[in-house]
Amino acid sequence: MSHLIVSNLTKTVGDKTLFKDIEFTIYEGERAGLIGINGTGKSTLLSILAGSQDADTITLDRPNKYHIAYLPQEPQFQEGETVLQAVFSGDSPILQLNRKYEDTVTKLAQNPQSENLQNELFRLQQQMDNDKAWDVNALAKQALTKLGIDMYDQIVTNLSGGQQKRVALAKVLIEPADLYLLDEPTNHLDVQSTEWLQEMVLRLKGAVIFITHDRYFLDELSTHIYELADQTLYRHTGNYADYLESRAIREEMHAATQAKLQNRYRSELKWIRRGAKARTTKQKARIDRFEELDSKIERGSNDANLEMNLATTRLGKKVIEGEHLAKAFGERTIVSDFNFLLQQGDRIGIIGANGYGKSTLLNMLAGELEPDAGEVIVGSTVKRAHFKQVLPPMNENERMIEYIREASNDITDAEGVRYSAAQMLERFLFPLHTHGTPIGKLSGGERKRLHLLRLLMEQPNVLLLDEPTNDLDIETLGVLEDFIEHFPGVVITISHDRFFLDRIAKKLWILDGKGNVVESLDIYSDYLVKQSALQKEEAKEVKVEKPKPQKPKNDKKKLSFKEQKEWETISDTIAQVEEEITTTEEEIATAGSDYTKLQKLTEKLDQLNSEYERLIERWSYLDEIVNG
Repeated sequence: MSHLIVSNLTKTVGDKTLFKDIEFTIYEGERAGLIGINGTGKSTLLSILAGSQDADTITLDRPNKYHIAYLPQEPQFQEGETVLQAVFSGDSPILQLNRKYEDTVTKLAQNPQSENLQNELFRLQQQMDNDKAWDVNALAKQALTKLGIDMYDQIVTNLSGGQQKRVALAKVLIEPADLYLLDEPTNHLDVQSTEWLQEMVLRLKGAVIFITHDRYFLDELSTHIYELADQTLYRHTGNYADYLESRAIREEMHAATQAKLQNRYRSELKWIRRGAKARTTKQKARIDRFEELDSKIERGSNDANLEMNLATTRLGKKVIEGEHLAKAFGERTIVSDFNFLLQQGDRIGIIGANGYGKSTLLNMLAGELEPDAGEVIVGSTVKRAHFKQVLPPMNENERMIEYIREASNDITDAEGVRYSAAQMLERFLFPLHTHGTPIGKLSGGERKRLHLLRLLMEQPNVLLLDEPTNDLDIETLGVLEDFIEHFPGVVITISHDRFFLDRIAKKLWILDGKGNVVESLDIYSDYLVKQSALQKEEAKEVKVEKPKPQKPKNDKKKLSFKEQKEWETISDTIAQVEEEITTTEEEIATAGSDYTKLQKLTEKLDQLNSEYERLIERWSYLDEIVNG
């Protein structure tokens, strides 16, 4: 059984140590979900294991032919490379063979008279047969189609960032490997694609280490949880639910221990305050024990939640209203005659396949895009905050605390309690000692978390969130969900994160890609179950065959004189054609590189197969008359 042993792994970036002397072993068939707050080094760890980045120190123990397939968060492609060329760009011989085959097919399409290309194609086809490479070819195209990429000859660098990530994902999934490293593979995927990916990862024979914010995906796939925290990697056996259960027990035990320490501390503190003298050895030892106890007491809360009711501008009865909204780009209709009325407390999830215009609809609600027809009417007290998929430019030299204070120095909750910018940074999982860090030193996920906090510091009463869960760690998602749960205003969000939508959205707007927006009060997971059941029912209806009409016995047909003669000879004719097909196939196999001869033999074989099918149909018809 192949395995990878990692030890003495240390990595420092600038003056920040991400992890120090961590070690773990991963075996074939294990699937480890890697979790941790943004900035703890999850992506860096995968990059080091893939050989894309150097560690300060590392020791690796693995077999000689141990192959690693790596999906980075932001994949890079060669200029001018097509989708299929990119997918078949791996190092394994079977991928290289597929790339040569696809390149030759493309060249032959451009120059069909080239005898050299024809011979090369035939040679590659034979090699594909011998190496059983057709399965990989079919799997690659299936993967691309399932991930929403159906134009295989497109230049990859001309695609959007999300499409490029899906091409890179398809490449990794078809690559034979001992270890698969997947950095946020569910980003930019809709639910159907995520479910397909889940099935694909379960079929992989090698080990898998993956980073994801999708808690359902994490729970379904993981056999182990690797947690990066405090410069250390903690290994937990079981899936995400098992990890949460063991963590809850650990925290409960820790809380009980702290309660006991607090009781002892209060008792010892009374003794100290009475003016204990340090004259005797016994008293000196007791004072030393008190000081040791004092160092173990935890002060302050490390709770990663944000259960606070913000004071926001009071919303009127009408928040945002849409009247007969219509928007299209060319022939693609986004919405057509869409009417809605948002009211205080609404929690709406916008769903639909990629490309159906979810972000376009949100941009219209934000007032950043005009509809082609209709009107978006905004209440006079509405203050909108629009969190977009792509972050706005940020000054990399600016410190975190300054960036937040540009929005507001403090924030007030519904009870009038004020929280400073520093306190809010701590609630958003930025420890006090990091507040002076320049933005340029933050990871992508940390920047996203920081920008989200800045928007919330402006105390809006309508939140428009476009894929807020992408690149955020699970701890931050919990903070965001706690915040939204207690947010007094309106929240409209686009997300492919099933757990996030289940917890946040009380109503769904479903875009069908034809301009219709259907409203549903289902929880997102319930809606998906209903849709799946509906699709299965539709598939059954398509497969149902109508019963063949029964012919009355007294209407039995008889063979004509000509048909009788045909019936007597048709079996021999079929046998003769079968023999000719076998002979022709043998001639093709021995024709070598004589393309002209191959072309004639192939045409002959096609004609013989057509004749064979016609004869079989005719035999069935005559047999039914004779024996029916």
